[in-house]
Amino acid sequence: MEGKAVLKFARVTPTKARMVANLVRSKDVAQVREICDVVPRKASKLWRKVVDSAMANLAEKLRVEELDPEQVVVKEIYADKAVIMKRWETRSQGRAYRIQKLTSHLTVVVVER
Repeated sequence: MEGKAVLKFARVTPTKARMVANLVRSKDVAQVREICDVVPRKASKLWRKVVDSAMANLAEKLRVEELDPEQVVVKEIYADKAVIMKRWETRSQGRAYRIQKLTSHLTVVVVER
């Protein structure tokens, strides 16, 4: 059995999200929580929420009240590119520069050891 959780349209770029994802790949959930608490990036808070959601989904599938975080492992974790929000910034002499705000889809799959 595996639990899966997806956070869509997260306001963090996929590149920055992948930096944290590479740190927590193939680790148990207890270690993932510790890493996400220590790493000073916006993406780490988002990853922790997604991992906790995947844990809850796995517990729901197994019909148990609570799972041991040391017995659950991150099987897959990846950040995909989502839509780009296009904005304009005014510049001198009536010009406008385009700003692209990147978003990402964060996906986590956890399995019991």
